[in-house]
Amino acid sequence: MERQTYFAKPGEVEQRWLMVDAEGKVLGRLAAKLATILQGKNKPQYTAHCDVGDFVVVLNAEKIVLTGRKAEQNFHQTYSRYPGGQKSMSFGEMRTKHPERLLELAVRRMLPKGHMGVKMLTKLKIYAGTDHPHQAQAPQAVEL
Repeated sequence: MERQTYFAKPGEVEQRWLMVDAEGKVLGRLAAKLATILQGKNKPQYTAHCDVGDFVVVLNAEKIVLTGRKAEQNFHQTYSRYPGGQKSMSFGEMRTKHPERLLELAVRRMLPKGHMGVKMLTKLKIYAGTDHPHQAQAPQAVEL
């Protein structure tokens, strides 16, 4: 029996392409599962200092579900650092105008902060409808 702790090295672990249908899924629960897959915590080869997560293609982001009254009560605020540069948009309004951004913000906040989190977020591809340009990678459909 080997007594050494296994550490994955960059490029050693195979990164698969997965496809997730977000229709009817709750925003926070889906974002938590996507963050786990992007980090690679669902794999036995998980290593904290190495990017071992999979690529994820999310379809039907406009059909995501917000529970309770979150669509009216929760807001996303941005500030340009200029006077009068604060803008806010409710989650319901964001779901109709930019459904990809709503899910991306939720997943980004669940990933590690720093360059590893930025690298992991680039592996997340979100699309409002069912069409996506990643047919060549042959993503496997996964039910979360």
